[in-house]
Amino acid sequence: MHCLKSLWTTNPGILQLLKNAGISARAGADSVVWSRMQQPGQLLSWGAASPHIQRSVHHQASPNADEGRCKNRLISGLEDLLFYTITEGKETITFSQFISALKKTGLLMSDPRLRDCVRLMRQATRDSTGPIMMDQKLFRKCVGNNIIVLTQAFRKKFIIPDFEEFARHINKIYDKAQQQEGGQVANYIPQLAKFSPDLWGVSLCTVDGQRHSVGDTKVPFCLQSCVKPLEYAIAVHELGTERVHNFVGKEPSGLKFNKLSLNDEDKPHNPMVNAGAIVISSLIKPVSNKAERFDHVMDFLKSMAGTEYVGFSNATFQSEKETGDRNYAIGYYLKEKKCFPDNADMIAALDFYFQLCSIEVTCESGSVMASTLANGGICPITGERVLSAEAVRNTLSLMHSCGMYDFSGQFAFHVGLPAKSGVSGAVLLVVPNVMGMMCWSPPLDRLGNSVRGIHFCQELVSHFNFHNYDNLRHFAKKHDPRRSDDDPNKSVVNLMFAAYGCDVAALRRFALLGVNMEETDYDSRTALHIAAAEGHVEAVIFLTEVCKVNPHVKDRWGNTALDDAMQFSHDGVVSVLQEYQRIYSDDSQSDTEEQKTTLDTLKSVV
Repeated sequence: MHCLKSLWTTNPGILQLLKNAGISARAGADSVVWSRMQQPGQLLSWGAASPHIQRSVHHQASPNADEGRCKNRLISGLEDLLFYTITEGKETITFSQFISALKKTGLLMSDPRLRDCVRLMRQATRDSTGPIMMDQKLFRKCVGNNIIVLTQAFRKKFIIPDFEEFARHINKIYDKAQQQEGGQVANYIPQLAKFSPDLWGVSLCTVDGQRHSVGDTKVPFCLQSCVKPLEYAIAVHELGTERVHNFVGKEPSGLKFNKLSLNDEDKPHNPMVNAGAIVISSLIKPVSNKAERFDHVMDFLKSMAGTEYVGFSNATFQSEKETGDRNYAIGYYLKEKKCFPDNADMIAALDFYFQLCSIEVTCESGSVMASTLANGGICPITGERVLSAEAVRNTLSLMHSCGMYDFSGQFAFHVGLPAKSGVSGAVLLVVPNVMGMMCWSPPLDRLGNSVRGIHFCQELVSHFNFHNYDNLRHFAKKHDPRRSDDDPNKSVVNLMFAAYGCDVAALRRFALLGVNMEETDYDSRTALHIAAAEGHVEAVIFLTEVCKVNPHVKDRWGNTALDDAMQFSHDGVVSVLQEYQRIYSDDSQSDTEEQKTTLDTLKSVV
């Protein structure tokens, strides 16, 4: 809603465009507008009709006009503005150019939210015998169901506004971490020892569904211990905190993850060590059979991953069972200490635990899982609530304090973010309310953590202020990708240069981004003053008929834009502004009620 409401608060004319979009195409334009559009070099075939034509159509409509038709006009206006922003004023764009522009915002064509758009683009490709060019009609058809999310993306209203620049920094950090040569691939589970030590991938997914991947991000690998926070979250989601923590503690153990050790209450220290995870596995669907329990968790993980790849490695599962003597010892120790719930089958719990550790993901699907945790339990690319807020809060708390084996304290100190590592070389990292990441590289340090993964996380927070305590007052400044670097003074200069150069594409882009098109420079001159003084009819028509800027603003010498046009004898601009001033004055009296009506309709569209 915020992105649409700001269209009115910063640029009243954009709301007018939304309200009346498509009328000129269907009803035609009056003789004045038509004559303007015939001028050489004019790029306004997409534009709205002149305001008084729009008003007449508006007032002829029944007071109880169909709300659906109004919504369609609103959406049509957004589509027009978005299309010409992406194409930079051109009438057509190739599919590859559209996909490239989309990728710069962080959205991928594989995003479930864009499923309809992709389907229609593929259909258009199949139906065509030659190269496909996307014109305004095809664009409307393809993006109609996705206009809100696409407008947010191109208006830079996602959590990371300049995603392209952010991705470049991630690539640099990835390259630095790739130079780390230490560590050994885990070999106590034979199946894990088969992975090349050169494999290295990083994927991220923000809470708005912006995606970026670099390296070996499509290679499946087993979650291993990275499944522990996920199964804990499922248990808390279904059973509640109190029930779960009747059987497992919350404190770091200070011991190796596979030690035969319990706390003073004869409970496993926390769910992030093997003993705790084995007990948690006995709590999930205890009355169901093995197949149903496994399918239940798989369904949860697939929902967290937004339908991205989640598989199972039977070879790893068998390898875990054959070499799991330590885990069997832990199981019997837990049984002796009566750590399992009543009627729990210890061997079944161990088998289930081995199965969960053998679930496969890729960096890409793992990053969406992490982002679901970062987003409070709601999958960012499907919008589905998967986990309760309580489950997510508890899970992130324990990941922060216990997630990185015996390196948990060091990691919390230096990185300051919830994370969980696994002996497969995976590191599941969560930046709450921002994004989730999955790093994967098989070589491990002596504590069982990925060498490159740890280095990447440390470099990430050394460059960006993602550490939990980076935002304390007086702390050394780091880069914050959540904030736009746009300087208000810079935006004014860019706006004036666009008007001076008759760059209508740039003006259109500024309007979509929510820039105040009535901003003034140090001489109190607006973009309309500049365009009028230079005689740029196209820019003047865009600023008046689309952005509906105030034509009565005076500069420090007391001149309006019309005065400037008359001074420099730009007769075409003079006629446009004279008519616009008359209409602007006539219409201003009835604007307030229509603004309210249109904003109410915008709310229903959202």
